[in-house]
Amino acid sequence: METKWLGKPEYANSDVARWREDFPALREIVHGKPLVYLDNAATTHKPLSVIEAEAAFYRRANSNVHRGVHTLSLRATDQYEEAREKVRRFINAASTREIVFVRGTTEAINLVAQCFGRPRLTELDNIIVSAMEHHSNIVPWQMVCGQTGAELRVAPVNDAGELDVEMLGRLIGPRTRLIAITHLSNALGSITPVERVIKMAHAHQVPVLLDGAQAIAHLDVDVKALGCDFYAFSGHKIYAPTGIGVLYGKETWLDAIPPYQGGGDMISSVTFGETRYNDLPYKFEAGTPNIAGAIGLGHALDYVASVGIRAIAAHERDLLEYATGLANGIRGLKIIGTAREKAGILSFTLEGLHPHDIGTILDHDGIAIRAGHHCAMPIMQRFGLASTARASFSLYNTRAEIDALMAGIARVQEMFQR
Repeated sequence: METKWLGKPEYANSDVARWREDFPALREIVHGKPLVYLDNAATTHKPLSVIEAEAAFYRRANSNVHRGVHTLSLRATDQYEEAREKVRRFINAASTREIVFVRGTTEAINLVAQCFGRPRLTELDNIIVSAMEHHSNIVPWQMVCGQTGAELRVAPVNDAGELDVEMLGRLIGPRTRLIAITHLSNALGSITPVERVIKMAHAHQVPVLLDGAQAIAHLDVDVKALGCDFYAFSGHKIYAPTGIGVLYGKETWLDAIPPYQGGGDMISSVTFGETRYNDLPYKFEAGTPNIAGAIGLGHALDYVASVGIRAIAAHERDLLEYATGLANGIRGLKIIGTAREKAGILSFTLEGLHPHDIGTILDHDGIAIRAGHHCAMPIMQRFGLASTARASFSLYNTRAEIDALMAGIARVQEMFQR
């Protein structure tokens, strides 16, 4: 199953207008201008249904989960576990036992590094990542390699920002214990051919973790079809609250590895002589979870399902093609990341201008983009850069907003040419 864009959009402009009405934050005025929000790779705005669901929990069901027999506790538990089932269904996991609620992608990857990696690694072993990983899929592996003496191997990318799958294959050896790789690069927009990587890895009995922080809101993620061993994503990048995320893991792996933290609901019984751990997935959910966040995530997935991931993908593809065409016509602008398979991220530089200056001036026109290394310093170094300016698109963005971005870039250039 190769991940591909799902065709040209087949909807009227009124569909996007209707989607925009669902997001209250888009009505904000910034420096006297209507907000043009193009920082979706950092975080997405929330539809009213998500905001209201979280507020409703605090109004009508505020209580701890799994620990009470009173009505509010039962109500909270039902909503929390319903959200888990929504996640399972959204990514097509085999069971809710494979769905662990965490704070976000970063915690999910750290959990796998410490619970799966650390007990298995020695100085003879290695972990493979790619050159375009987010820091959250680099630093946890550096830490566990430092703790165990294992080697961190890095698969290169080409000048277009595409993973060199053949080179990755050559890095796999008899002591490779895991491949941890992004599904979609936050800095370049490149879509990794993860199906090929997984097939290659499994041929060597090597498990694969996918960092799905960016992909989850833009691609049709089916963990059964992908065959990945672990999949991590954050709620706030798919229209859900901050502080909630998911680690999917195949039940055989999650059952075999020790818990990440101790205390609270991750126990079955405790004495001073012995602690017995709870069943999956609760073994990995120590302490009071982000109940409202999980409920909000469930409603966010409902919202995405109601719009349709295929409609979202098609719309964003149209925006990317439109923005790329306009950007290529601007003298001095260079797009960083030109992969053939790419999602709605336009990362660029302007000759003679610092990305922070670009972002600051655009903000005065109400245009929100990201400027910096995007928590991906190694890939910046690969392209000989310290930072880029990045516009990233979502279901509620429009061609008119891209026009505003391009006009803003022209104004930035005019200001610095005077």
